[in-house]
Amino acid sequence: MAQQLELCSTSDSINIVEKLIETICANYKVNENHYGNIIVAITEAVNNAIYHGNKSDPDKKIHIAFKSDPNMITFTVRDEGIGFDFQNLPDPTDPVNLEKPTGRGVFLMHRLADEVEFSDKGSCVSLKFELSAN
Repeated sequence: MAQQLELCSTSDSINIVEKLIETICANYKVNENHYGNIIVAITEAVNNAIYHGNKSDPDKKIHIAFKSDPNMITFTVRDEGIGFDFQNLPDPTDPVNLEKPTGRGVFLMHRLADEVEFSDKGSCVSLKFELSAN
């Protein structure tokens, strides 16, 4: 099963994504721990797409794709921005960065998803979550 969704780059889109994740996780009987990981990682990706990728431009879209197989759920979040250097990000756990209000999204995605893959110069991220551990 594959689904796609296109949203405007506004904060209202976060609520839509949260409801989508809730529905998908209920349909796949995802346990509570996995659900928490999925919702935090995907909302971080969407937040990054809205605020960093599309610079909160409501005319720019966020494209979210979802696909599944018996063992894995994959979400792909794509923005219409120019991308970023996802291989050289400051460490948010470094004491110098602890007080900064941003910089933890990609770190959280890597900690919560089973696999994270950036493409298109960082304007697209795929997050995979294994279901076999449910």
